[in-house]
Amino acid sequence: MRWFLYPLAALLALLVIGLATLAAVSLLAWPKLPSLETLTDYRPRIPLRVYTADGYLISEFGDERRTVVKIADVPLQLRQALLAAEDENFYGHMGIDIVGLARAFINNLRSGTRGQGASTITMQVARNFFLSRERSYNRKLYETLLSLKIEHSLSKDQILELYVNQIFLGQRAYGFSAAAQIYFGKRLAELTLAESAMLAGLPKAPTKINPISNPVRAQQRQLYVLRRMVEAGFITEDQYRQAAHETVRTGAGSAARDPHIVSPVHAEYVAEIARQIAIEQFGDQAYQAGFKIITTIHRAEQEAAYEALRQGVMDYDRRHGYRGPEKYLPLQADALDEETLDEEITQARDYGDLLAAVVTRATAKEVTVYRNGQTIPIASDGLRFAAPLLSDKASPTRRVRRGALVRIRNAGKGWEITQLPDVEAALLSIDARTGATRALVGGFDYNRRQFNNVTQAERQPGSSFKPFIYSASLERGYAPGSLIADEPLYYPEGSITGHEWTPHNYDGKFSGIVTLRDALAHSKNIPAIRVLEDITPRYAQSHISRFGFNAAHHPPYLTMALGAGSVTPWEMATAYAVFANGGFRINPYVIKEIRDSNDKLIARTAPPTAGVDAKRVIDGRNAWIMTSMLQDVVRRGTATRARSLNRDDLAGKTGTTNDFVDAWFCGYNTQVAAVSWIGFPTPRNLGKGETGGAAALPIWINYMRAALAGMPTTQLPRPTGISSARVGDGNREDVYYSENQPPALTVEPEDGETDWFRSLFGLTPGERHAPTPPHQQQRPAPVEERSFR
Repeated sequence: MRWFLYPLAALLALLVIGLATLAAVSLLAWPKLPSLETLTDYRPRIPLRVYTADGYLISEFGDERRTVVKIADVPLQLRQALLAAEDENFYGHMGIDIVGLARAFINNLRSGTRGQGASTITMQVARNFFLSRERSYNRKLYETLLSLKIEHSLSKDQILELYVNQIFLGQRAYGFSAAAQIYFGKRLAELTLAESAMLAGLPKAPTKINPISNPVRAQQRQLYVLRRMVEAGFITEDQYRQAAHETVRTGAGSAARDPHIVSPVHAEYVAEIARQIAIEQFGDQAYQAGFKIITTIHRAEQEAAYEALRQGVMDYDRRHGYRGPEKYLPLQADALDEETLDEEITQARDYGDLLAAVVTRATAKEVTVYRNGQTIPIASDGLRFAAPLLSDKASPTRRVRRGALVRIRNAGKGWEITQLPDVEAALLSIDARTGATRALVGGFDYNRRQFNNVTQAERQPGSSFKPFIYSASLERGYAPGSLIADEPLYYPEGSITGHEWTPHNYDGKFSGIVTLRDALAHSKNIPAIRVLEDITPRYAQSHISRFGFNAAHHPPYLTMALGAGSVTPWEMATAYAVFANGGFRINPYVIKEIRDSNDKLIARTAPPTAGVDAKRVIDGRNAWIMTSMLQDVVRRGTATRARSLNRDDLAGKTGTTNDFVDAWFCGYNTQVAAVSWIGFPTPRNLGKGETGGAAALPIWINYMRAALAGMPTTQLPRPTGISSARVGDGNREDVYYSENQPPALTVEPEDGETDWFRSLFGLTPGERHAPTPPHQQQRPAPVEERSFR
């Protein structure tokens, strides 16, 4: 009875034929396998990274977030976790796991599907580098052959290193080093066993089971990996229990040891400047070649600038009242659709500490809001800002009521209702000697508006432009003690202005005869106009170009004295730095150096330095005298708030444009030049009293308090060629260029003094007021009022 041998023989024959066919196909396919040059010369896509000068990561640009590491730098416990989860016999097979493949083949035949793969780490490397995600026997054959070829060409450690750096692990993280940073804010060497096991569990389904998108499933997978590590003999039961009970924190809540990875740097506008420069230099390669851009900013100072600007904007916003909820959502009377609310809150998105929330209950004394599965009660001081719109008398279209989408903030004293400000601002600080950017904040929140007000917003500078007119006047014989008539002006149609114009001072008052120094300290408009008319707008237009201004943006009219042209904060910082450094033109810059993925230096900025190789653009005496005048603005003029910094080396000028549209403060010492601006994106009135001193100066002060901490006070050395003389009423001394005659007094001059003021205004010695030329006689009723300060 040998009949049973016939089926066995047939099965063996089929097996032989199958193996022969497989061998033949393999022999035919082998020469067609791709070259392994991609592996042997591994050049992964590494994103563009932007850093502060002190090493903090600001931002990454690129589809793949990756940090390449050597296998020797991968901790043993992470390698063991990977092997336990993915390929326990990795160091024992030739690239394929015969037992595993057979088991997968049988299971697939039984199920009628092609779902089970039994891929080794080598096979995953083959798939990730060369093959698609298609599930078919044909692809599996090529994957197997490629694995054998890879094992023949590379060592086990080389293969594992490729795997560790190339594998996708969710959240745009490629490789375990990037994943450790993204999920836990740590370097590989700092990972705990629990964290290593959680990362090792990600390759199976990185999008669905990562600890950010699905922490529950991530933990389940982590426990599976830990159990496999026990079964493989990598860890003990005690280690398993300890790791299983460890609370794993992700993101900013993780116990990260390296603040350079997780400490936020609010420098998005700086990062965008760096990104644009990288694209100009390297094209699309900028996003994948691993370039590192080191900027000039330092984290602490940048954060101080960010906080100062946001506080200044929020303070302004609170002064002008609560405008009401952003929108209203229809809520059922007795239930909350939390999923819908979560979607609405996500779409509204958070902006820094201004968080979106939905009101579920509102009375005049307490408001309850919903946010991310929690209900938050807000009462007492937390309702003060929104109180007018909690009243029953408030308009239904603006009232805080059930369903209202509002903003909340925890300012340290509990939750409060607040709002997103409509107004914008900018702050730029540079090294006055080199131009290196110390801090740059281009707006209230980059995620809300990407427009960079520092470099792109062309606005009227108002009286912050007067110093450049007075600087020009010093070159035409004026001095800080020069006497100017602060008396009414009227320009009829057809005069020098071309149209009828009646300029006024900010406060509508006149002070008679004033010195140039006092006129600048108190931001008088009339003296500035008189000076500009005398030196001529054409001369002033030529002079201001020395500071880096585009002359075409400042037409040669008398309104130039009031800052009626257009400037950016970048230009203003550049210009004020000339005064700060003693008369040298420097060029602000953001990029310190660029390095490649191997940390090799590619480019470095070598800026001209004031007093060394920078071009001198104004007389050193001009810079010194202007600084002394601008220090008086701080000591006794429109910027006395800055005295709160308790320094005697600060100089600067406020600026407020007509109808309170723009508010500025531009200030400096010998080391730092900084400019703050505040205004609406589409120019409109900021509100009565919102001057440069009220709205912009507080931002500057709060930033400079941090920037100047520990910095000794310094003064520009007094240049030769400056003399002193009594001015005004004769009780005060002031300075002038030695080659010029001293300024006139308002009392009888001493023998030998030349009253050149008389030649300018027709005064005789002892007169207290300057006669007004006929074409400037005051009309009974002004036709146009322009108030600048």
